[in-house]
Amino acid sequence: MQLYLAVTVPVLLLTLWLYTAHISRFQFPRLVSKRICLLIAHPDDEAMFFAPTILVLTNPELGNHVKILCLSSGNADGLGETRKQELIASALLLGLRSPADVFMIDDAAFPDSMTTTWSAAGISSVLSSAFIPSRQTSKPLPPIPSKSTRKLTRSSTSSSSRNTPSSATSSSDVKISSMGKGGNETPTSTIDILITFDRYGISRHPNHISLNHGALHWLKSMMKGKEGWECPVTLYTLTSTNILRKYISVLDAPFTMLTCVLASMRGAGGRDKGAGKEMPRRLMYLSDVAGYRTAQKAMTAAHKSQMRWFRWGWIGVGRYMVVNDLRREKV
Repeated sequence: MQLYLAVTVPVLLLTLWLYTAHISRFQFPRLVSKRICLLIAHPDDEAMFFAPTILVLTNPELGNHVKILCLSSGNADGLGETRKQELIASALLLGLRSPADVFMIDDAAFPDSMTTTWSAAGISSVLSSAFIPSRQTSKPLPPIPSKSTRKLTRSSTSSSSRNTPSSATSSSDVKISSMGKGGNETPTSTIDILITFDRYGISRHPNHISLNHGALHWLKSMMKGKEGWECPVTLYTLTSTNILRKYISVLDAPFTMLTCVLASMRGAGGRDKGAGKEMPRRLMYLSDVAGYRTAQKAMTAAHKSQMRWFRWGWIGVGRYMVVNDLRREKV
């Protein structure tokens, strides 16, 4: 009997996992042909928290163009230059098209710190100069340089290119201006979707939480004085869970799916019009076994400098390595 259970239970769990992954991929709303930016605080956030989302959105069949914008080099331990290259390696493993789609702000205004809250206005300023055409300068946001380059250099790529986030500078280079000025002008952006942490930051890390506040500040600033217009950017945030759900890996998938279905039945998970097209209010991404192994490899093979004992536990039982559910934020 014990042998029977030892064989049957893993098989049933694996079957449930694969079935749930199939349902989530084909029965839940998807983003198609979108310009998407993932806003993160540190190198390795993309792998530890957003891997299931990236793996789906970078599927060539969906026609999306995904970029990553990281607001610090994660230099708390003096490994900033190493972590820049690790971020590129991880992003490519997860499906980004090229290193040119990975960008990093290395600015004293955004220190990698467990005790520092970043300025919402400063984050908003960076996003404005990156993604609002009227705020773009002649200096594009610099991609992360090759290993032979020690300092961030500014790319000469045209600011109108879809291969870069177009002209963003560090927070100290730009100032917030009234986005309400010229209120009859249509609000525009070079991205359609912005994805980041929710107001709890998954781990309550102040840098993560700051990104949520900064993203909301940016969208509200963009739409100031634009009453009657639709916001051109839809903001999705990664849902934080309680500590039990955070550490039950794929076992959280059925509960997450049920939550999304019930929200849809209550009218909280349907679609609204935004960015010119109908946008789903809830998104769910669940990796299959291959996707899960890819996410783990993004940590173990790419972010080698960060693989301390507790991160082995995270990539083994952390639900965000397998399951992501995103909510559309109202602005």
